[in-house]
Amino acid sequence: MAIHFSKEEFAERKSKVIKELKKQNLDALLMFRQESMYWLTGYDTFGYVYFQCLVLTVRGELVLLTRAPDLRQAQNTSIIKDIRIWVDKDKANPTSDLKNILSELSLEKSNLGIEYEAYGLTGRNAISLNNSLEKFAILHDKSELVSCLRVIKSSAEIVYVKKAAALADKAMEAAWKYAHAMQNEAKILSEMQSVIFEGGGDYPANEFIIGSGKNALLCRYQSEKRKLDEIDQLSIEWAGTYKHYHSAMFRTIPIGKVNDKQKEMYSACLEALKACENKLKPGNKIGEVFDVHAEVLDRRGYKKSRMNACGYSLGTTFAPNWMDWPMLYTGNPVILAPGMIFFMHMILMDSDNQLAMNLGETYLVTTSGNERLGKKKLDLVIG
Repeated sequence: MAIHFSKEEFAERKSKVIKELKKQNLDALLMFRQESMYWLTGYDTFGYVYFQCLVLTVRGELVLLTRAPDLRQAQNTSIIKDIRIWVDKDKANPTSDLKNILSELSLEKSNLGIEYEAYGLTGRNAISLNNSLEKFAILHDKSELVSCLRVIKSSAEIVYVKKAAALADKAMEAAWKYAHAMQNEAKILSEMQSVIFEGGGDYPANEFIIGSGKNALLCRYQSEKRKLDEIDQLSIEWAGTYKHYHSAMFRTIPIGKVNDKQKEMYSACLEALKACENKLKPGNKIGEVFDVHAEVLDRRGYKKSRMNACGYSLGTTFAPNWMDWPMLYTGNPVILAPGMIFFMHMILMDSDNQLAMNLGETYLVTTSGNERLGKKKLDLVIG
């Protein structure tokens, strides 16, 4: 069976969720986030694009409702024993099947926590869910209940994140090797992804971001693949991924030569990253990490060019993106604690001069501070 954690680890995670259910006076949690299902049971699928729900009661019962294609997927990848199938047909309403399961579990008139903030629970399905259950039980939005537990990684999870970081380093080596004038972006991408797969890694939860020329100023993947000019700039954001655990990196590589403006932008990014490193310590609020990032970049004249967030938690995530809760933005009150993983990115997009500069690394929060998981140099490398 393709299960990546021990039975003891899954039992401990289940115990933590049940403890939180009791603390919040909930009788059951209805999970729609694939990350929650994977973390709690090992269930590994992209079938969450259709309606599926994992029910955990405060008594410990686990029931998965999904479609037929995911029956064996759940059997082979998870510890779930009770798997129910809703049938594809015209005007199918799987929320009615879910209501019947909840009735079997004696959850009528109970307090139900629901993960409304989930890619698998579309607006239409959420309306249907509410219509089916509004008179059956008392519904509570508990979208972050499991996320708050997942944010601190176990020792077994940290092993996977560090393997992902090693794969990210290998991908960086490939980028440095192939990022040069007249090279096609597609070749660079293929070499970076290839070394990750060859190293035992997985698909990431979203596409690698790559762009040169004016596209170097973009923070999202887009489908153009251009050939690098003799003098150019190349921005790449990528992640090593292992057992769905991510470790991300971000770089801008000047091609051919680097000008004084790019050197100044890189210097500002490096100073901001070092300031964030100094603030990324147990007991600090994560919003304070953003604040030192903003202070450095604003002081150096880049307020218009920077972003309004400078990173986010990483861990086990599924498509469409690898960003996890919580995010590094001003005023975020979440307290840093050992075992948290954060990707911190210093992003400068200078539209006036059509120049980009990016520097991003993944960190593990430790008892005394943090550990940068990437082991490659932070120098500005010219392609």
